[in-house]
Amino acid sequence: MKSVDFVKTLGAAVCVTVALSAYAQDNSAQNAAPAAAAPAQAPAQSARKVDRRLGYQVRRALSRTQGLNVSNISVRARGGAVLLTGTVPNAGQIDQAGQVAKGVAGVTSVTNHLTVAQQ
Repeated sequence: MKSVDFVKTLGAAVCVTVALSAYAQDNSAQNAAPAAAAPAQAPAQSARKVDRRLGYQVRRALSRTQGLNVSNISVRARGGAVLLTGTVPNAGQIDQAGQVAKGVAGVTSVTNHLTVAQQ
């Protein structure tokens, strides 16, 4: 019986030793990878920030346009390209929204997927 308890204790000690040595390993290789990836993320983050700002500017221009119902219009911007999706009450507002979006500084192209809402 004593030998069984000794083997159990020895096994537990081995498990603890392995777990602690795995925890204490140097992770310098892992730390080097994020540092190398950080410069690549900075341009992506700034591009997202520019896209967000452009989308906000287009939404603002649309909301300031008289006679245009923007409650169901969604705006997405990426690299100067703007995508308009959603519904408007009448067909005239589809073209109007596209023209307003094209007039915003920084917009290079507009893809207009607006549709007329069914009443």
